[in-house]
Amino acid sequence: MPLTLTLTEDVLPEGAEKLAIAKITEAMLKWHNLAGNEIMKSNITAMVQVLPKNATYAGGEEFSGVWVEWKVPSFAFTDRDVQIGFGQDVTDIIYELSGRTQPRENIYINVVHAVDGSWNFNGVAMTNEQITQAISTNGVSQ
Repeated sequence: MPLTLTLTEDVLPEGAEKLAIAKITEAMLKWHNLAGNEIMKSNITAMVQVLPKNATYAGGEEFSGVWVEWKVPSFAFTDRDVQIGFGQDVTDIIYELSGRTQPRENIYINVVHAVDGSWNFNGVAMTNEQITQAISTNGVSQ
């Protein structure tokens, strides 16, 4: 499940991106009751994009922002409590890692759902049901 963390340079101290990815991954697992599920964790990948200050905008003006985007199967992030809790956790993670300087209102989170059956999980295209079965073999059910 690809996680993309995009941020304006200098929002986080250099090197803190790795810790941000680890913490955001753990938050996703926690909110989906999958903490400790190595099968799920091993299928979470991440990409970090740090953009120059003159490449991030809001309202047509340069600004410093953070964008967290997940691409996930359609069963993920569907519960409203998960959406709210995960959003709060990630906002807190970025805010704290920025040294409490990144405005919370400039931390954006979104989720893109994949078509059922098109998700490549453990190297095989799987349906939501197959993914749920694979996850549950780790002793943690969805």
